Amino acid sequence: MATHKVIFTPSGIRTTAEHGQSVYDVALASGVDILSICGGKGLCRRCQIELEPGEHAKFDMKVKADHLSAWTDSEEKAAKRGDLKPGRRLACRAQVLGDVVIEVPSDARHQVSSISKDSTGFQTALDPAIKLFMVKLPVPQMDDNPSDTEALVAALREFGVETRIEHRPLTKLQPILAQNERELIAVVRDDTWIIDVWPPAPFDAYGAAIDIGSTSLALYLYDLTNGALVHQASAMNPQIRYGEDLMSRVSYVMMNKGGEEKLTAEIQGQVGKMLEEARAKLDLGPNQILEVVLVGNPIMHHLFLGLNPVELGQAPFTLAVKDWFEAPAHRFNLGISETARIAFLPLVGGHVGADTTGAYLTQIDTMAGRSVLLVDIGTNAEIVLSHGGKVAACSSPTGPAFEGAEISAGVRATPGAIERVRIDRATFQPKFKVIGSDAWLSDADPDIAEQRVVGICGSGIFEVMVELASAGLLNESGLFRPDAAPHRFVQEGKSWKFLLLDRPENPLWVKQTDVRAVQLAKAALSAGVQLLVDQLGCPAFDEVLLAGAFGTHLDSQYVADIGIIPMASAAQIRSIGNAAGMGAAMALYNVAEKARIIAAVKHIIKVETATEPKFQDYFVAAMRFPTAPRQEGDAATGRGRRSGQRTRER
Repeated sequence: MATHKVIFTPSGIRTTAEHGQSVYDVALASGVDILSICGGKGLCRRCQIELEPGEHAKFDMKVKADHLSAWTDSEEKAAKRGDLKPGRRLACRAQVLGDVVIEVPSDARHQVSSISKDSTGFQTALDPAIKLFMVKLPVPQMDDNPSDTEALVAALREFGVETRIEHRPLTKLQPILAQNERELIAVVRDDTWIIDVWPPAPFDAYGAAIDIGSTSLALYLYDLTNGALVHQASAMNPQIRYGEDLMSRVSYVMMNKGGEEKLTAEIQGQVGKMLEEARAKLDLGPNQILEVVLVGNPIMHHLFLGLNPVELGQAPFTLAVKDWFEAPAHRFNLGISETARIAFLPLVGGHVGADTTGAYLTQIDTMAGRSVLLVDIGTNAEIVLSHGGKVAACSSPTGPAFEGAEISAGVRATPGAIERVRIDRATFQPKFKVIGSDAWLSDADPDIAEQRVVGICGSGIFEVMVELASAGLLNESGLFRPDAAPHRFVQEGKSWKFLLLDRPENPLWVKQTDVRAVQLAKAALSAGVQLLVDQLGCPAFDEVLLAGAFGTHLDSQYVADIGIIPMASAAQIRSIGNAAGMGAAMALYNVAEKARIIAAVKHIIKVETATEPKFQDYFVAAMRFPTAPRQEGDAATGRGRRSGQRTRER
């Protein structure tokens, strides 16, 4: 089969493509950064590219327009809707028919996220699985001549540990003793195994707690000798290029032979890179990071471990393993000591994963004996409820709308993204704040064209929906009311769209499809909460805890007003930061916390939302916008008679 040269700009990546291979598949295989939410199915319209025809002396190539396949119906429709900019193609639809130079525009590449997965504090004694013991062994005598291993074990017995030695330290033992006047540092795991021996220098042992999210990763590196948090870092999950939501990634594995191996290599590679960057920054030796404790949802868990996740894509959602799992780190290509170990917190079951148990570990004492709801909002919402001495958990398929996906102007929380929105009740003029600026902006400002406004992120999506409803621009059922503010609405086909930012180039709209995406997400979460309430017979919450990076950006009043959590008031809602990652840190920090979560998970009742008959009823009921004025007729274009309209002071 014929092959063609492919050059991607601005990355400069050079590769080849088989005749008829899609640009998207070529980009994936070559590690080119290109957006996709649907996994290359032509649905999300994010993988936009530009062909650069003409003579390219730099690359010794001549590119013609027909070196890409003809436009597809998907692209024609996208162009007519205004979703595909002039001169662009969809990488997943365009096939390579000749040598090409492909530009990947900045808005089709992943941006650096400004979300910081801030840690929530925890209090526990330092008692890690890895401990260091410095010893001095006696000089052997002819009449008292035990092996050096026996002498070392005897010396460690004085610390109250009964140990055995592994092969690696055995090979190093006598040279270190000979060179250091029989002094050494013994590295002991689980009070049982001598996993390494070091010269008696000022070395410490380190451990990492890592939260593998579907969107981003957070790493916390601890000095296990003194308990200090010495390094934090976050990075995008590189698997995003294969599909932004989890089911898209499972679908990619199902449809592409060896797909699970690619996704596993991506996530292991990113974790290894983060560990190497931490080691280099702190100038650590190659053998000092010895313990890695991870959390993640079930699909991230399986993919990191090299397990095919296809069973999680279909009922009954059977896990390969859900208990605490540990293995030698060298099997996962992380680039750390061959004596290092990785471990995953236990999973509850189905789609309730180790990230949920990690968050729960940080809140066990807070939730004990009280009615407390713990929610981690992401592409799947993981929900835990304690009431009456029992704990139940479920996962609800919210989709990626709250993270900016499936929203026409949606973006991640990057600089320039709208994160706060207010709509004047008299003039219906929107104003907003963007990440990176404290100023309130609007299209009435004379210099608005000069301001960096790239789209609307999750917290802004929450707020604009509540503001539209509270201002009477949306009715309870989620339909626009264009007659309420004709100057801010434009008809689009048979529906309407609201002008959030009017500017000559690239105005920002809130479309009817955006409202529906938010309704579907909020209804799914609300229905999941209601199922847990039913399961435990909980009449009210004492507190609602929002976990995860996304939750830290939300205004509790808007969380209450959007109707995403039934029975919750703003006063009850509190953000607890990246509790999942801190749960991993607690298990790393103290072996008793590890034992605690292993025991606690066995008593959590799992509720499977996919098979609960009431889920659909609760889902439909939760579609409404509670702050919208109720109207007789409740039509999209008829104002009707308002009653019970709520007012907001901001």
